[in-house]
Amino acid sequence: MFNRRQKKVLRNSNKRSLITITEPKAPVSEQFRTVRTNIQFSSVDKEMKSLLVTSSGPGEGKSTTVSNLAVVFAGQDKKVLLVDADLRKPTVHYTFDLNNITGLTNVLTKRTSLDSAYSETKVPNLYVMSSGPIPPNPAELLGSKSMLEFLEEAYKEFDLVLFDTPPVLAVADAQILANQCEGSMLVVRSGDTEIEQAAKAKDLLLSTKSKFLGVVLNSKKMEESQYYYYYGKK
Repeated sequence: MFNRRQKKVLRNSNKRSLITITEPKAPVSEQFRTVRTNIQFSSVDKEMKSLLVTSSGPGEGKSTTVSNLAVVFAGQDKKVLLVDADLRKPTVHYTFDLNNITGLTNVLTKRTSLDSAYSETKVPNLYVMSSGPIPPNPAELLGSKSMLEFLEEAYKEFDLVLFDTPPVLAVADAQILANQCEGSMLVVRSGDTEIEQAAKAKDLLLSTKSKFLGVVLNSKKMEESQYYYYYGKK
């Protein structure tokens, strides 16, 4: 068992620094705003209300990407809800320094209401819902009628709902949830993600009911020694 000090050290070691908050004028932050703009252009006729972000495998930057996107969308005076739908290895609560006592799983199992399960952040207009207790049946919960009811209720309160999900090739969760979301996006890491894996992940997302928006290339080193995120359509 960890003592209080050890728990704090462990929590801080998992906490991510979001560049769109710490360095809003940095080139990488501008690239996130470019991704935001491309997402908006992809749904000109109808404003997108929900977006799922996933990756082919672990460690490719999906959680950092979706968190930074949430920040830049909130910067447009949109009321944004970031939901940690990675019900196997949740991390969003570390990123925003929140607890994970109550969250998505509590809402889906009808143990709490939506408005009691999310938290305000230091970013105006940005709210975060952690995963909640890890359930024994993540895929079933994400594909349940309760998830549809959750989305219907969230759409009434928020302009945009963003989901962080497990890697799409690892488990079925992301593919299942993509059938309930309006849009989906894939994150790959430059020099790390194999082309075959990325292609398989893309095909899985294309097979869902959501609109596949494209790919974010993470950790691409440019000549200026800056790291960019690049958005490319399919």
